[in-house]
Amino acid sequence: MWRMIWPLLLIILSNVLYNLCTKSIPQNADPFGTLIITYLAGAVITFGLFWLHSGSTNFGAHINAASLVLGFAIVGLEAGYVYLYRAGWRISAGSLTANICLAVVLVAVGWAVYHENISLRQVIGAGVCLLGLYLMNS
Repeated sequence: MWRMIWPLLLIILSNVLYNLCTKSIPQNADPFGTLIITYLAGAVITFGLFWLHSGSTNFGAHINAASLVLGFAIVGLEAGYVYLYRAGWRISAGSLTANICLAVVLVAVGWAVYHENISLRQVIGAGVCLLGLYLMNS
């Protein structure tokens, strides 16, 4: 059971810190300059964890298209959040709106790309999320 829960708790804690820090970036700080510092810190931490986890520094076996595209996606995600908060979104609404939209899109992607079975309950749940999104932002 713990194997299923600890990653979820890590995601929740990390997302709380992520949104608090992203909203706290000063308005006069260049978003991409800030992201350079963020990625340098992340690279140092990731390198240390990689070395501790594998005892190696051989990166060649880990280079693949998915990792490279993930780099582009992460930059877009983080720049998007910086600009979302700078545009005036509240921390209580901006992330929730983005994540509800993401969840609904991923249900469709799961069905179309990975041939996941989508139940009527999931469709109704996505509809309820969209209704909540409408109510929250109207």
